[in-house]
Amino acid sequence: MRIEVTQDVFRLAQVFTISRGSRTEAQVLTVRVSDGAHAGMGECVPYARYGETLDGVTAAIEGLPADLSRRDLYDLLPAGAARNAVDCALWDLEAKQAGERAWELAGLPVPGPEITAYTLSLDTPEVMQAQAAKNAFRPLLKIKLGTPDDMPRLEAVRAGAPTSRIIVDANEGWSAEVYADLAPHLVRLGVDLVEQPLPAGDDEALIGMDRPVPVCADESCHDRASLAALKGKYDMVNIKLDKTGGLTEALALRAAAQTEGYRIMVGCMVGSSLAMAPATLVAQGAAVVDLDGPLLLAEDRATPLKFDDAGIHPPASELWG
Repeated sequence: MRIEVTQDVFRLAQVFTISRGSRTEAQVLTVRVSDGAHAGMGECVPYARYGETLDGVTAAIEGLPADLSRRDLYDLLPAGAARNAVDCALWDLEAKQAGERAWELAGLPVPGPEITAYTLSLDTPEVMQAQAAKNAFRPLLKIKLGTPDDMPRLEAVRAGAPTSRIIVDANEGWSAEVYADLAPHLVRLGVDLVEQPLPAGDDEALIGMDRPVPVCADESCHDRASLAALKGKYDMVNIKLDKTGGLTEALALRAAAQTEGYRIMVGCMVGSSLAMAPATLVAQGAAVVDLDGPLLLAEDRATPLKFDDAGIHPPASELWG
């Protein structure tokens, strides 16, 4: 079997800003695995927050043996972007070899569309209100926050989109004091959940804290090994394939988290339709789906995912799986 990895760039439709910085393009790695007759594809987004770089992840993938299987990956690579791209490419290859869809191989029901959040990036209250008004037709908006001065932004977005459901992502940007001060206002403004309000290393402060709005672990939850440290702190977990290290672990994490009583959110990095495609399987029936990466792009894969009023649809076989 042959493994190839390339670095690809997709322009964003507009500048995308979170509490850690801004970007104008999505830099991704595309993995292609081939047995000579069939080829499978996968995509990952190396993330600096987790110590990943494009070159480092590329080297990790290129160092893999040619005769590996999905089961081998757990011993060869840790959870993260490199394992994700290869795992998803192997799922795609196996589906093509079998002449079946990936969900059939996984023993899952035929997937359907799921309503996805649409993300409004961090900006001034005035700009965020305009963004909200422009996207007020969408049923679910996600607001990027994470500064000590977020209250005007919250008010502005709610004014711009009075009927949309709203979720908030602080990207570890708040302190316990800021979160405690904002919590009553989150309730007042009809916020459905708060994603990672505190830094992952300082989230012990959530134990015993009043959580009037459900709190979702993102940076604090990577794979099944993360679950033990979440007890008493979080109500939900955000499953991202670039954190779990692929679809295989994402499905296992979903099952384990549900068994432990957590509600499920399925999220993404900013990537193309190829990155979102396997995540649509994990997203089936999730409490919150946040797979809007392709909607933020100015360009996408040749066979993109379909988005409409019903939400994000499962991929065509030409794209993945």
